[in-house]
Amino acid sequence: MGKILAPIKNEKTSRKVHPLPVIQHDQISVRKATMDDLEQIYKVACSVGKNRKDSYHGFLIDDYASDPEYYRAMFRQAISLLDHFYVAERGKEVLGFLMAYTRRQWLEKNPNWLDEIIWHPLFDRKKTENFILVDKTAIRADLTSQGIGSRLYMRLVRDARSRGVLDIFGETVVDPIPNFASLAFRRKQHYTLAGVHYEEYGGRIVTDLVYHKSV
Repeated sequence: MGKILAPIKNEKTSRKVHPLPVIQHDQISVRKATMDDLEQIYKVACSVGKNRKDSYHGFLIDDYASDPEYYRAMFRQAISLLDHFYVAERGKEVLGFLMAYTRRQWLEKNPNWLDEIIWHPLFDRKKTENFILVDKTAIRADLTSQGIGSRLYMRLVRDARSRGVLDIFGETVVDPIPNFASLAFRRKQHYTLAGVHYEEYGGRIVTDLVYHKSV
């Protein structure tokens, strides 16, 4: 189990503050998601996909607690169909997940995606001929910034290379609420800006930055 530090005292308030659990990297394993993981995946999504978004801790754009039946069905379908759906776990405890689509899978779901993007003038469009797109990455809200997301990406990159796929894309929301945590992760993973994508969501226009990484 992960080491949990004893509560410490806040000198200004004299109230006890409980540090977040610390996860050691050798405790984490990454594997493909199965139907047995469904409930834990949903709980992870709910922990970061809330009605109120936190720019600095990261978020998923949907409010997953708003419609449990719909979102459980969405994850169930993704587990059964996607080639790249991974969970990071400690023992039997799911700590986070990553969902990614092959080019074919993504364009079946979003057939106009390539045409909707305002591509960066210097981006090489040949890199869109065979790619994987990371749709969702979520780490349990109390376990962020501990390298769990990086472990998930390492597994994705390994599997992508084994299939001869050398280009990975991802989108990060910057308006109406910027996801600063996601932007920092893109930089950490050495993504470069490929374009801008505008889409309608919840009756308003959402602005996403489209990032690319060669693997």
